[in-house]
Amino acid sequence: MNYENLAKSILKKVGGENNISNLTHCATRLRFNLKDKSKANTEELKTTQGVMGVVDKGGQYQVIIGNDVNNVYKEIIKISNIESQNSHVSNEADDRKPIAKIIDTITGIFTPILPAITAAGMMKAVLSLLNAFKLVTPQSQSYQVINFMADAAFYFLPILLANSAAKKFKTNQYLAMMLGGMLLHPTFVTMVSTAKEAGTSIGVFGLPISLASYSSSVLPIILGVWFMSYVEPIADKISPKAIKFFTKPLITALVTGIVLLVVIGPLGYIISDKIGLAIRTLESYASWVVPTIVGGLTPLLVMTGTHYGLIPIGINNRMTMGYDTIIYPGMLASNVSQGGAALAVALKTKNQEIRQLASSAGITAVCGITEPALYGVNLRFKTPLYSAMIGGTVGGLFLGLFRVSNYSGGSPGFLTLPSYIGGDSMMNFAYACIGAAISVVVAFVACLILYKDKAEVIDNVDKEVAVNKDEDNKKKPLVNKITIASPMDGEIMPLKEVKDETFASEMMGKGVAIKPIEGKVVSPINGTVETIFKTKHAIGLRSSDGVEVLIHIGIDTVQLEGKHFTSYINDGDEVKVGDTLIEFDMEAIKKEGYELVTPVIVTNTVDYLEVLPMNLKNAKVGDTIISII
Repeated sequence: MNYENLAKSILKKVGGENNISNLTHCATRLRFNLKDKSKANTEELKTTQGVMGVVDKGGQYQVIIGNDVNNVYKEIIKISNIESQNSHVSNEADDRKPIAKIIDTITGIFTPILPAITAAGMMKAVLSLLNAFKLVTPQSQSYQVINFMADAAFYFLPILLANSAAKKFKTNQYLAMMLGGMLLHPTFVTMVSTAKEAGTSIGVFGLPISLASYSSSVLPIILGVWFMSYVEPIADKISPKAIKFFTKPLITALVTGIVLLVVIGPLGYIISDKIGLAIRTLESYASWVVPTIVGGLTPLLVMTGTHYGLIPIGINNRMTMGYDTIIYPGMLASNVSQGGAALAVALKTKNQEIRQLASSAGITAVCGITEPALYGVNLRFKTPLYSAMIGGTVGGLFLGLFRVSNYSGGSPGFLTLPSYIGGDSMMNFAYACIGAAISVVVAFVACLILYKDKAEVIDNVDKEVAVNKDEDNKKKPLVNKITIASPMDGEIMPLKEVKDETFASEMMGKGVAIKPIEGKVVSPINGTVETIFKTKHAIGLRSSDGVEVLIHIGIDTVQLEGKHFTSYINDGDEVKVGDTLIEFDMEAIKKEGYELVTPVIVTNTVDYLEVLPMNLKNAKVGDTIISII
């Protein structure tokens, strides 16, 4: 995947960098806040190679990339001015609904810190596993060192949240982290402990400070940074210009810090405690309800990007109760079920491309990252999605009935099962493993029953139509045939003979290769230029029928950096069959030591039943070289 070209394409199709007010990313998707969503070309974006899907929910415009999202994000930041734009407060009117704003805020705050939380959860899980197998003991220094390393992310969670909350609320990040430090400062912690033991109180300027502990807390710091976002502009306004550098941060930190310790912190602590109490009450009466619902409906939440709204609840549960019995267990059942359904598709399908995609996405999903399975397989074919929801519901019910507890978080999946080690015995861990296995098996079996390849569906329809002919005894065609013309004159050869494993293995899609006899490439389709590589050695086209075609002139010619190539088109240009795209100096390129064999690839091969190279030895411009069903 060419991350630079994909980044350019995405940037263009969301309306350009000037249409972006904020950009973050999670494990699999780019999360845009767009100033004007009508400027985004959603339909074209969905069909862009490298993009799994587009979701406009929860106040964010989300572009699903998959595991390569971080590389695409880096390229977007590199070629744009988005990061500096994000550092300034936007005066754009926000007409989103309150719920959309809240979901967007929660997502924007928690998404950036997920790597730290995941790392901490995985370290805890590994430590639990080592302890369970008696490889280390809680008294050993090795255990204690790894334990405090993992605890760091949880203990200093207010500081991590302060940083991401400051970005979201458009206020100073370092002053925000200073607020987090106030809540966790050793002197403050000691004062609180001493006052509790002595039965006394502490205060500032006569104002009482609640004797609360804020390590691992979530809500107090978020509310504190939100309050600071209003104090900072006022401090800026009232500070004399000559000494603003000193007075603005002084007023902001002093006022917000006191209000945080006296009012906001205790309020957030009380709300968190009440949420924990409500969870405990629900757990005592019907422990199975929420994990069952979460297990069944999480795929729908992932589709809208609102599943991140559940993460603070799980963290709060572990902070107030020491464990979580509703969110992480339910998401565990859901995630591994999506993997089970995708793996069933891999087993049952006869299409090699779908099998490769489904097997890879399935393994990723059972490990805890579901978007590749959801968008690449399950949602695309529908029945795997239904199967995953069935498996998640059944698994969530089991985990809820046995009150399975998660002790350290992490991305819910097989790799974090050790995070369920805790309590007085290993039974909680055993039940977690059983629940995960039930989820996978139910989803897998359901998908084996429900899933059918497209070809099977068409065969069944053919049979039905043959029996139920219309009055004229005529049967309408059930498939459309699309043809790709030759972009150059030359000798046709199979892709498998190309001396480049990427093309020969059909990793990028099916097609043919051409040994050119003239240094000219014309359009093989009527459509649009999706990408003209800056080195001019390759062109990505999209036909009006939706076929994505890559023409790659020569092998390893990218190293020429555009030398000996002349381009006549730009990204976004409309082209027709026969329009000149590129001219290249054949002799000069050969003297440089490069082969001119030119693969012509249908990069979205997986979207069609068959991509069939025509049985030709030689072709002239305009001859049909590929037939698509």
